[in-house]
Amino acid sequence: MDALALIVDAPRRLALRTLALTDPGPSDVVIETHWSGISSGTEKLLWTGEMPRFPGMGYPLVPGYESVGRVVDAGADVTGRIGDWVFVPGANCYTEARGLFGGTAQRLVVPSARAFPISETLGVDGVLFALAATARHALAGGDPPDLIVGHGVLGRLLARLTIAMGAPVPTVWDNQACRRTGAQGYEVIAPKDDTRGDYRAIYDVSGFADGLDTLIGKLVRGGEIVLAGFYANRLDLAFAPAFQAEARLRVAAEWQPEDLAATGALIASGALDLGGLISHVRPAEEARKAYPTALTDPECLKMVLDWSECA
Repeated sequence: MDALALIVDAPRRLALRTLALTDPGPSDVVIETHWSGISSGTEKLLWTGEMPRFPGMGYPLVPGYESVGRVVDAGADVTGRIGDWVFVPGANCYTEARGLFGGTAQRLVVPSARAFPISETLGVDGVLFALAATARHALAGGDPPDLIVGHGVLGRLLARLTIAMGAPVPTVWDNQACRRTGAQGYEVIAPKDDTRGDYRAIYDVSGFADGLDTLIGKLVRGGEIVLAGFYANRLDLAFAPAFQAEARLRVAAEWQPEDLAATGALIASGALDLGGLISHVRPAEEARKAYPTALTDPECLKMVLDWSECA
């Protein structure tokens, strides 16, 4: 069995070619991918070659951890999964490339437990499931944000979830005018226009490693900065202002299985809306052109590849 896949052969070298897949085991499922999202955070670091050392890191690799499709075959132990519409947070099923994170392919082989059932009615918005769960995971670790730094997809999901949980409406920063649109029930402003200095919980999803001193200066004494983005460069800070603010720092990692379940419940109840976050959808055959657009064009909020027409 094989599949057409997007491959990063080396930094800034992309290819779209057919790869052999590993044979499914008794508890594995085979998924025909319909859509896969491109992450403008972690995948940009893979593309530029700036990704810090990470388990499984190396080229060539298949990126992607936001795939949606249907189970079309299954091992003997999980045949009941055939026909399920599922979200897949990546795969490692290639004999000729690494799977980091492995979801940007026409066909995937994964353990059944890695194929999470979602409603087919979500359509293309289903690719946002992992980002929504990542936002929920960050929120579950402490106080909700009263300031969110960055109005990309993750920042927007954090703001929507904060409001959905009944917390006070947060302020959101973005320094790019084209990203200050699309807010739902909250305000997005340029950082330079914010005169407040009493935030108790600041969630940073900007990926900007050099901004900690600015954020510490906006904290109330004993306030917390939550690093919910992904950073290529070392983080540093001036100790004296942090000492005076008695600042706390928390790193929020990726979602856990319970976050997926909780996020699914929020979506099903209507408390969390995933609409309006995908700006570009391109045929998978155009992946080599779509990928740089997704990672470098600030007007591209979220790029999704459509695999439905691949032979």
